[in-house]
Amino acid sequence: MKFTALRPVRTLLALACATLAAHAAAPAVKIGFLVKQPEEPWFQLEWKFADQAAKELGFTLVKIGATDGEKVLAGIDNLAAAGAQGFVICTPDTRLGPGIAAKARANKLKLISVDDQFIGANGKPMTNVHHLGISAGKIGESVGQTLAAEMKKRGWTAADTAVCAVTFEELATAKERTDGAIAALTAASFPKDRIFKAPERTADIPGAFDAVNVLLTQKSGIKHWLVCGPNDSAVLGAVRALEGRGYAADSCVAIGINGTDCIVELEKAKPTSFYGSMLLSAKAHGYQTSEMMFRWIKEGKEPPLDSRTVGVLITRENFRQVLKEQGIRD
Repeated sequence: MKFTALRPVRTLLALACATLAAHAAAPAVKIGFLVKQPEEPWFQLEWKFADQAAKELGFTLVKIGATDGEKVLAGIDNLAAAGAQGFVICTPDTRLGPGIAAKARANKLKLISVDDQFIGANGKPMTNVHHLGISAGKIGESVGQTLAAEMKKRGWTAADTAVCAVTFEELATAKERTDGAIAALTAASFPKDRIFKAPERTADIPGAFDAVNVLLTQKSGIKHWLVCGPNDSAVLGAVRALEGRGYAADSCVAIGINGTDCIVELEKAKPTSFYGSMLLSAKAHGYQTSEMMFRWIKEGKEPPLDSRTVGVLITRENFRQVLKEQGIRD
């Protein structure tokens, strides 16, 4: 009788042990997050929100700064060796796309590209790779529309005004942004022959500063400038060049894109011609891509092949409140 009475207990213990063993056998989810410029505020924020996703969803995040192709491929191999099941990447060169995709397949890793979409061997976007990107053209259009509105608000005439478009056309996303801004300005009846491009050799403040200085030497005597570019750094470089040529803060209007690299500029006690920026959602790009990868690995829920985000204009008047709402600042 005693032996019989113990059977249900032994059965429960066996089931409990089997359940524990099953949980122990299930591999922990490990996800890589590779970025091309780990020192930049935008990518720091993407990592911050990816960390938040890891903490809330319960997976291990491996952050890798991959500034060139060699580091990208080595990082993917290291992730595979460490037991990762997938990774999110903003590649340092979109033309590395086919190689990255092949390396992911060889290592049986799931892949999501973020920010910059891969370019295939045919020179076209790789639409067969899962991607969360930016509606670059629409964000550029918002910049152009805001510049046109500010020009009208200030009563400037086309005869006295020109557009300085800092460009970096080697990167498709950057080109879409400036093309969108120019398209919106021409749609607002701004003369095409008063729109001037300043191609930068490097996508940073010094690169834009040098490019705009060349343009200002060629186009002297213009009273007002409207400034756009592919990111905050490009526009800030243009602003510095204009200041160096004696242009006052109220004689130009400059609008960037990203919203994370211009906060110090907006915080300055004395306003500059940097009017504002289209703030992109680092939270969506960091948290959402990590969550999509986690659900894909854990639940088999495949993300959309193509997802896009848009921006919101921040200025000296509203940037603190918007950054708080976006979870970027307390």
